[in-house]
Amino acid sequence: MIELVFMLEEKSAKVLLEGLLPKLLPTEIAPRYVVFEGKQDLEKQLVRKIRGYINPHARFIVIRDQDSNPDCKAVKAKLSELCHQAGKPDALVRVACHELESFYLGDLAAVERGLEITGLVRHQMNKLYREPDRLGSPSKELKTLTKGLYQKVSSSRDIAHHLDINNTRSASFHNLVVGIQRVAKEMTE
Repeated sequence: MIELVFMLEEKSAKVLLEGLLPKLLPTEIAPRYVVFEGKQDLEKQLVRKIRGYINPHARFIVIRDQDSNPDCKAVKAKLSELCHQAGKPDALVRVACHELESFYLGDLAAVERGLEITGLVRHQMNKLYREPDRLGSPSKELKTLTKGLYQKVSSSRDIAHHLDINNTRSASFHNLVVGIQRVAKEMTE
């Protein structure tokens, strides 16, 4: 079995991937998840966790939110350097701009289906939701839009399998999908 290991900032990212990866990975690739207790824990332990991973042939994907950091390229560069230090310079690093919830705001049809509420899709062409990566606090926006129904982990589980992998409204979501597909292709060639 070929292992693709996801190093994740938080549990909601794991739940998202559990719903999304069946659309992206062939069955011969087994996804594994290492969930950290936030971005500081991820950065503190990343080198040790990658170095200590039992399967030397595993590939790694690191996913972290940009949060309030003004420069997502600096966040990505720092994580890439940590992967290099761990001996895995081929690890893929992806940063959700600003939060994972921007992925959901870019696909309000998935939010509607996942949370079983109506009337959200009509907002999709509003300026806020055409480019959700520009929002400073997507989680707050999503809670407001869903009138408090959105909950980070449980709603991620409900929404994830409805996400359209071809949706490009959230550039960071699109980059994640394309990156996973590329790594999967490299692993099976």
